[in-house]
Amino acid sequence: MAYLDFDRLDALDPHAFQAQRPYPWVNPHGLLTPTGYQRLVESLPAVSQFTRLFGVKRAHGQHSHDRYGLEYRPGLQLAPAWQDFIDELAGDAYRRFICRMFGVRAVDLRFHWHYTPRGCSVSPHCDAKHKLGSHIFYCNPEWNPAWGGETLILDDGGRFARSSAPRFEDFDQRIVSQTSGNRSLLFQRRNNSWHGVRPLECPDGQLRKVFIVVINRYSAVDRIRRLFGGKSKGY
Repeated sequence: MAYLDFDRLDALDPHAFQAQRPYPWVNPHGLLTPTGYQRLVESLPAVSQFTRLFGVKRAHGQHSHDRYGLEYRPGLQLAPAWQDFIDELAGDAYRRFICRMFGVRAVDLRFHWHYTPRGCSVSPHCDAKHKLGSHIFYCNPEWNPAWGGETLILDDGGRFARSSAPRFEDFDQRIVSQTSGNRSLLFQRRNNSWHGVRPLECPDGQLRKVFIVVINRYSAVDRIRRLFGGKSKGY
């Protein structure tokens, strides 16, 4: 079965995406088929498979991004639905969609899951320079919006250096993405592509669950590195 709704992917306008401010982003509903979305949320990996990532020092004085993390690798024990979905993402059709939206000829994709408990946050940051962007799939169909968990698109008006640690309150505008149901957020990295998640206010025992496609640059140099056994870039 198909997990991605390719008609909806094809309907997204790359020109509108690139014209979005403060940097390219889109927060569509329904990029996964209804049946595919249901199968994925019902078979998410168990938190026991994840690594605790709490108190990890970040550059530039930014606060740690506390969460549980699981990086996809070949051979990882997953429900069949998730392996089929990742195989679909790694296929030509999804890569063509990303290249069309980002205006590039090739990309290197990596995949991971983040589960985040109460009180934890993602401090404002811009991603590493080797990244082209991210596609975040939200996996909490029963999530209460009062608990927070929205990815915030942050507009600094061009004031802050990437190597700084502004607070949420320091930004001119804080655009709230929608995360309920079958939603995802695609954004392209820029030097001002600030984003973050405020501290979660969910009950103890609840986890904000997201699956992220990390979209890295893939140049001729990267191809040569891979031929000689070099690993793909990180997150």
